[in-house]
Amino acid sequence: MKDLIRPAYNAGGYVFATKAADIARSAGYERPARLASNENPYPPPPEVLEPAGAALQNANRYPDECSMNLRAALKEKFGNFSYVSGVGMDGVIETVIRTTIGKGDKVVVSTPTFSFYRLAARAYGGEVIDVPRNDDFSVDIGRLSDEAADSGAKLIFLCSPNNPTGNVIPKNDVEKILKSIDGMLFLDNAYVDFCDEDYIPLMNKYDNLIIGRTMSKYYALAGMRVGFGIVPGWFEEYYERAQTPFVLNTVSMAAAAAALRNDSYTARYLSIVREWRERFINESPYPTSGGGANFVMFDVSPYKGDEVVEMLARRGVIVRSCASFPGLGDHYIRVSIGEPWENEIFLKELNSL
Repeated sequence: MKDLIRPAYNAGGYVFATKAADIARSAGYERPARLASNENPYPPPPEVLEPAGAALQNANRYPDECSMNLRAALKEKFGNFSYVSGVGMDGVIETVIRTTIGKGDKVVVSTPTFSFYRLAARAYGGEVIDVPRNDDFSVDIGRLSDEAADSGAKLIFLCSPNNPTGNVIPKNDVEKILKSIDGMLFLDNAYVDFCDEDYIPLMNKYDNLIIGRTMSKYYALAGMRVGFGIVPGWFEEYYERAQTPFVLNTVSMAAAAAALRNDSYTARYLSIVREWRERFINESPYPTSGGGANFVMFDVSPYKGDEVVEMLARRGVIVRSCASFPGLGDHYIRVSIGEPWENEIFLKELNSL
C-alpha cells in the first residue's frame, strides 16, 4: 500500500526535539529546563484566558469563518491591511505555497533557515533552490536576487530574525530584494517582536510582499496555534480559496484577539529575553550567532550538536540540535531563553561540559 504515498513524503518530515525530552525523563527529571522550542515560558494572563474560556460556551457552533474579531484586533494593532490566518505560522506558509506553487515551480530559500519552507514546497511539487548565506549567516542579497531572477522563482522565503541563526535582515536589504524580483517574497517575522526592525511599512509600497507572523512566541499562545499573514489586497481572495474551511477554532481566535489588545504582559518576558540573550552570548564558552530573537545559536565544536543535546538532557536541560537544518553543519545547538532558573541551569551545565 505504500506505493499510494506521494514521493514528496518519502524523505521524512519535520524534526521535533522529542529525543532530548525522553532522555531527560529517563534520567529522572520531572521538570527539566525546556529550552528547545522558542516558547514563551510564561502562561498568558487572565485578560487572555478569560475570553478564551468564555468562547467555549459556543463550542457547539462552527467558528466565525471571517475571523471578524481577530481581524479587527489585527487592524487595531498593525494597521489597515489585508490579513489572512493559519494554524500557526506553518499553516500560513503551507497555504501560501498551496496558493502559488505547482509542479516544477521554483522556490528560493536562503539557507540555513527554517526547514518547513522546503518541506511544504516539495509537497506541492515545487523545486527548491537553496541560496547559501554568507559565513556570518547574513543574507547574500546579490546572489539571492540573481538566483530568483534567473530561475523565474514564484516564491522566495526569508526569515528575519532568522531561525536558527538569529540574524536580523536590515529593512533596506529586504527592499532591495523586493525591487529585484518578479515573484512573491514571504518574509517570516515569527521572532520580529524581539528585535528593533519593523517591516510592516513596506506593505504600503510593494504588492509582492507577504509578512508572516505568529502568536506562538511573544504572545505566549503556542498551544493555541494561531498564525497570521499581512498580504497584498489582491492576494487575499486567492489565499482564502486555497485555505481549509474554519481553519481557526473559536477559542484560539478569542485568545489571540485578547492578547493583541492586552499585550502589556509581554513586557516582562521581553526584558528577560534581552537580559539573558546578552548573558548567553557573553558567558558562553562557545561562539554564538544572532542576537535578534528569543534564542541563541551556539557553535559547540569540537562536539556535535546531537552529542551536546544528549549530554545536557542527561543533566535536565532540553535544547535543540541544529543538525536537521539544511545548509548548517552538525556542530550547532539552538537554545531558547526560558525562565531565569532554566537559563541559570543551562549556563552552568554548558560551562561544565
